Amino acid sequence: MSILVLGVGNILLSDEAIGVRVAEALEQRYHLPENVEVVDGGTAGMELMEAMANREHLIIADAVVTRKDAPGAVVVLRDDAVPTLFCNKISPHQLGLSDVLSALRFTGEFPQKLTLIGVIPASLEPHIALTPTVAASLDRALQAVLEALAESGVMLTPREAQHAK
Repeated sequence: MSILVLGVGNILLSDEAIGVRVAEALEQRYHLPENVEVVDGGTAGMELMEAMANREHLIIADAVVTRKDAPGAVVVLRDDAVPTLFCNKISPHQLGLSDVLSALRFTGEFPQKLTLIGVIPASLEPHIALTPTVAASLDRALQAVLEALAESGVMLTPREAQHAK
């Protein structure tokens, strides 16, 4: 099974970085089997097509905007609902991801399963750190990624906590 966890976002725009931070946390906190790849997609678009192609499960972590959810809320969307959400883009990379998903569908390389773990941003202003509201959502978003992996039969083992000496 070939699974890609793709964290996307602009780390210079506060909460836009949440997808990248979720991917980092996954790599730092868990042992990953060979069939699970984690990629920091940053703000890339079509450059990610090869990495996303022909996956059995593609899990995307990103900042998303919905009409009904408050900042910090974690939203999980699956399959056909994902490209639809990117129509309400908050960042140019989401347009790029929408294009990649469309191209993958056109070429017959669309993932068998697609999950979006989205976090509603509180701020998209230029700033390196996440807002406290969205930072508090990081563990919930990571848990949603773990649940998506479990749906594909992947159970991750936590890394040993690093003990200060």
